[in-house]
Amino acid sequence: MFPHAGGSASSFRAYSAALSSHCRVLCVQYPGRQDRVRDTLVGDVQGLARGVAADIARLEDGPIAFFGHSMGAVVAFEAARLLQQADGRGPARLFASGRAAPARPPRGTTPLVHLMSDADLTAHLRQSTATDPRVAADPDLLEVVLPPLRSDYRAVETYSCPPGRQIACPVTVLVGDKDPLVPLENAAAWAEHTSADCELVTFPGGDHFYLLPSHDRVVEVITDRLGRTPAAAPAARNGRSTRHVEP
Repeated sequence: MFPHAGGSASSFRAYSAALSSHCRVLCVQYPGRQDRVRDTLVGDVQGLARGVAADIARLEDGPIAFFGHSMGAVVAFEAARLLQQADGRGPARLFASGRAAPARPPRGTTPLVHLMSDADLTAHLRQSTATDPRVAADPDLLEVVLPPLRSDYRAVETYSCPPGRQIACPVTVLVGDKDPLVPLENAAAWAEHTSADCELVTFPGGDHFYLLPSHDRVVEVITDRLGRTPAAAPAARNGRSTRHVEP
């Protein structure tokens, strides 16, 4: 599971607990936070993907699925590409959550977040429904939180992907239908980035962090799709269209 910009492995604590009876859950910890607070920050998506791919390559053989939210979705996508290129051992399925297709960046802000002053970046942090309000109110915590947050936004805002760059596994796209950063047509465009099947699952009334209020329904979607993996998914669509389903 790959966290959002500014997120950490603990962002998925509840999901890890809910899914642990179905599979072994591994949560990515990007450099510069929590137990990796002293590690050098990585401010580009490709660099983050290389680090994750190298760790995953050392795991025991067996089917693996990726779930990435927001920035985590494109880090997961690029890590999947690296693994496939290296030895063909990519994920059996990619869950791309809260993120426009790689070649269609999400709607951002002006100025770019990673270029904001510390004061403006703190204000931006306060607006996030995924952030504990106590973090933005604590100067000591901000000293720890702001550098990796800025680095992650640099990665997001400088990432680019050419149209047609693909992975070979099925993709399940999950998005709140009220997400201001991800128009549904841009979420559906993930179909352009897989040679296998692609489906779009929308969560009514959900915003960018729909994962919090929709926890139980998201777990149902994940466990249902994992139950279909690694059986071959239909590939007749050849990445040209996305099937839209309700969770």
